[in-house]
Amino acid sequence: MEKYIIHGQKPLIGDVHISGSKNAAVAIIPAALLVAGKCRIENVPDIGDVKALMDILVNLGAEVEYEDENTLAINAENVNTYIATYEMVKSLRASYYIIGALLGRFGHAEVPFPGGCDFGYRPIDQHIKGFEALGAEVSIEHGIIKAKAERLTGASIYLDVVSVGATINLMLAAVKAEGVTVIENAAKEPHVVDVANFLNAMGANIRGAGTDVIKIKGVDRLNGGTTHSIIPDQIEAGTFMIAGAANGNCITVKNVIPKHMESLTAKLTEMGVKVEVIEDSIRVTGAGKILRANIKTLPYPGFPTDLHPQTAALLCLAGGTSIITEGIWDSRFQYVEELKRMGAAIKVEGRVAVIEGVKNLTGAPTKAIDLRAGAALVIASLLAKGKSEISNINYIDRGYENLEFKLKALGANIKRVSV
Repeated sequence: MEKYIIHGQKPLIGDVHISGSKNAAVAIIPAALLVAGKCRIENVPDIGDVKALMDILVNLGAEVEYEDENTLAINAENVNTYIATYEMVKSLRASYYIIGALLGRFGHAEVPFPGGCDFGYRPIDQHIKGFEALGAEVSIEHGIIKAKAERLTGASIYLDVVSVGATINLMLAAVKAEGVTVIENAAKEPHVVDVANFLNAMGANIRGAGTDVIKIKGVDRLNGGTTHSIIPDQIEAGTFMIAGAANGNCITVKNVIPKHMESLTAKLTEMGVKVEVIEDSIRVTGAGKILRANIKTLPYPGFPTDLHPQTAALLCLAGGTSIITEGIWDSRFQYVEELKRMGAAIKVEGRVAVIEGVKNLTGAPTKAIDLRAGAALVIASLLAKGKSEISNINYIDRGYENLEFKLKALGANIKRVSV
């Protein structure tokens, strides 16, 4: 076990380079199973979830190796099983993409329910609904999702709720199905587009990714030999932008797609923070006093749920009362009790958190409840007076590449220690 020790209230100044998108990587790597050949994926983040997925692919029979620090070569030609075990997937939420990829390749998949962060029940009913519309028989036996089809056939699928996971999973399953598949009310997140671009580069025929209607014309096979570079991580970029919003900070966040950050940029500006877009970089200059704000998380292009906890940490020091409404998950507020240990004044009612700004946060022992909650505690610790300790940082490692090194380079007093 390891933990972070952080001494807060050190000004953060300088440049930080954003890694490849976690959310894109954990979908693109399983998509490589659809190809009976080799593909190269560049700008892969060095994070726990990627390592877990690499282990899953190797156990399925794929050859996976690093060509350099952030470039993966995957050859799935020798994959000959459609069964993933619980041991393979127990720590990874995105393991459900293995279902769509194996179903698309073999017409058969057996994968246990996914693991990962625990902040509410993760229904996969929209995934199952879509697989069945494509002609698969789906059953759940002893926690294992079993899907099989003599032949997958294109269909019109309307998602009852906007779901990134279901949208991507159905793209993976439908890309080699016979005929045309139409996914309506599809998710529009940037990583949905990135997955579609990866599949199209291998010969798929996907149109409309990034809109709420995606059309997929099935192809007989996908071709190896493709090289694809993953987009920058929208959530990592946002985390550093929020860290830069405090007084005394001036951070330039490099290797970003500014359009992906517009909802956060608008809210930070509303809070009195200076935000400047410079080509593929965003400079954030902290405000003397953070202004109160109201936020509701929504599917893209709305405010991301994955930036909700980090923003809550910042609003703990805002003047007045702020309100955060969680529009995606039922139980995302488990981090609140940890912030209260540091002196935060937060009251939660259902999906709504009311945050009364306080003068100071104070360093305290805390623990990461999930990935983004862990990032929120890092931000709170950077803002707090005195020494903070954050345990369970394995959650943070799941989604942030070299977080402490990047923060140290900006001037933070943070170190990782063994427990």
